[in-house]
Amino acid sequence: MKITDIELFHINPRLAAGNAGHEVRFAGIDTQTVYRVTTDNGIVGYGDQRGHVSIANDEIDAMIGRSPADFLASDLAVGFVGAIYDVVGKHLEVPAYKLIGPKVRDRVPVAAWTRPAAPEDFAAELQRAVQEGYHLFKMHTCAHHCVFEQTRAAEDVLPDYFRIHYDFNHNRKRNEVIYIVHEIAASSVVGVIEDPLVPEDLEGWRLVRSQLSVPVLMHAPRLQAGPEILGGCADLFMLGEMGIGTSIKRGYAASLANLSTVVQITGGTLSKAMAMHLSAVIPNVSHSTNLDDQYEEDVTGGRLEVADGSTPVPEGPGLGIDVDEALLQSIATRPATELPRHVGILHLPAGGRWHTPTIPDAISLTGFPEGNLRGIRSSVWNDDGSAEFSRIYDRVQSEGAFRDT
Repeated sequence: MKITDIELFHINPRLAAGNAGHEVRFAGIDTQTVYRVTTDNGIVGYGDQRGHVSIANDEIDAMIGRSPADFLASDLAVGFVGAIYDVVGKHLEVPAYKLIGPKVRDRVPVAAWTRPAAPEDFAAELQRAVQEGYHLFKMHTCAHHCVFEQTRAAEDVLPDYFRIHYDFNHNRKRNEVIYIVHEIAASSVVGVIEDPLVPEDLEGWRLVRSQLSVPVLMHAPRLQAGPEILGGCADLFMLGEMGIGTSIKRGYAASLANLSTVVQITGGTLSKAMAMHLSAVIPNVSHSTNLDDQYEEDVTGGRLEVADGSTPVPEGPGLGIDVDEALLQSIATRPATELPRHVGILHLPAGGRWHTPTIPDAISLTGFPEGNLRGIRSSVWNDDGSAEFSRIYDRVQSEGAFRDT
């Protein structure tokens, strides 16, 4: 079996209906790349990933005529490697996880995911996730919303069994974040803290890990995880989008150290299926973070089941799900979501506000590191046809951000 064709489709699937009015907040996630790999025996494999990704023509030419098995467990684009597992699994009539290792679980805990949100929007999304069967929710903190207020909003609406996976974005020094994560970890709704510190501060990671009551997750270890595992820097390590080959090695290494992992592959149903197959094999997996819950449509025509907080590992050949070619072609013709005319507003906790051309850059406007200005929040003012909106919009377009009282 040899590869005869590799095709890439840059698509823009519709965002979930509940995101209407929040197009600015979700800008950019309505882009995916679907890979279609065809072989000389007529088998076609598919994979996907978030974003519009490209492969150079000379790289594609170098793969034509080779066995797709040559690219199993490689660190090429994760959507492409998903298509490779799909085509080889279909050829051998086995599910993709059998090409990685022995299966250790039939279902995988999964997390819903959103973009940074105001406390009330976060609470609404959490309630949506509860209704859809999730027990976990991943959320990136940000400089333009107060994580303490977000957490209080979550505490008001979540059932006892539900937990938040907070990603702190690995962008702060020790003094800027250590008090924040200690207070946040004390909340009953917080289950995982990802990337509280810059990756280089290994001593800080060890200190934070030793003091917190919730597990600490490291996403992108600068030393490729070996020294970080040996140094006791984290309880969990991220797998997935850094490459399937690296993920397999890192996953087994973490397991040997009695540590766990989180599998993150974002995109549509195809990428979630690849995440399920990888998660089926790695010995210690806490959960998988995906993005499929934020799309109204998918080239497969649906989503994988979520029930009681977990998703089953597909058992069909390859990735175990089918692509609707007519739907793929239809979605491939759709343009990206058009953003409305809008103005960003940064609301300051002591009074006053900034108007900005889009979502405010709160760090540059206030000088405070992310999370260090309690009570800060922002909003997006979409064009409502009013004269006041037009006045403010024209001003920020000509002057840039300006502050008023």
